[in-house]
Amino acid sequence: MSSQPLDRTEVLQQPATAGFLGRDLISIGDFSPQEIQEILALAAMMKAHPAEYRNALAGKQIVMVFEKPSLRTRITFEAGMGSLGGQAIFVDQTNGRMDARESLSDIAHNLERWVNGIVLRTFAHATVEEMAQHASIPVINALSEREHPCQALADYLTLQERFGDVRKVTLAYLGDGNNVTHSLMLACAALGSKIRVATPAGYAPNEDIVRAAREMARKTGAVIELLTDPHAAVEGVDAVYTDTWASMGQEHEAAEREKIFRPYQVNDRLMASAAPGAVFMHCLPAHRGQEATDSVMDSARSVIFDQAENRLHVQKAILMLLLGGRAGRIPVRSAHV
Repeated sequence: MSSQPLDRTEVLQQPATAGFLGRDLISIGDFSPQEIQEILALAAMMKAHPAEYRNALAGKQIVMVFEKPSLRTRITFEAGMGSLGGQAIFVDQTNGRMDARESLSDIAHNLERWVNGIVLRTFAHATVEEMAQHASIPVINALSEREHPCQALADYLTLQERFGDVRKVTLAYLGDGNNVTHSLMLACAALGSKIRVATPAGYAPNEDIVRAAREMARKTGAVIELLTDPHAAVEGVDAVYTDTWASMGQEHEAAEREKIFRPYQVNDRLMASAAPGAVFMHCLPAHRGQEATDSVMDSARSVIFDQAENRLHVQKAILMLLLGGRAGRIPVRSAHV
């Protein structure tokens, strides 16, 4: 199994939507290791040759319904869809949950009649799952409390650009065992890479996600390690990753979490234990001076803005694959089934 990008000729000659058309992206686990590689290969190709895809989604629309604030996710989906010739419609749902006025089933059966895809950024993972259950068009998880698949794919595209074969890369993740952690573990497992996750006691990743990642790792040769010691996790690794200590919806825990997570701060002393040439990663937004110091975030080893840029290219590839390029609309299912 190779984690290297496919040859440009291979990507351009392959049917762009073979096996992907109409599917949902709820979890990294929705796709096979080969399919994850194909997404990254197409993202790299679209990044290198954007003009060749300029009208790939002409005449298509997505609706973006966000229950949480966003900078990177919103801009990259809107810019990505526009650069492919399509249109993105934004629905600000930050003042109330999606199902406050009507059922998710009714919302899904309306949206599938108007647009070609649904992008959701929600508090509850169940919201994304239920929307996908009812909608006949692709549903993309743009963040839930359980996973952040688009972010993890962008992160591994960044690692692939920096190091080449990600099977030879060891990533250390420090902090909360949250949605980003979950998607990174699943992506790592699919790509045959290595990850060490160091969290305080009581903040480990979800056991079901760990089980799924390790099951996939047995097939791909990936290595998934769970630790509590941040220094042991960082020793000799190629990349050090962290996230905010209190995610959206956990603001009331921020003061307590800051005390618990303080030993997991990524600073110059901790980075010195990583391999020479190791990079620093963060999904952003960051609370500077908490989970990471300015001296690390603003250093030459920081690739945080490469990660942010690659959100655009990964999401363009996802849209291209799931919406089907110039293919026609996906047939609408009966609402009575």
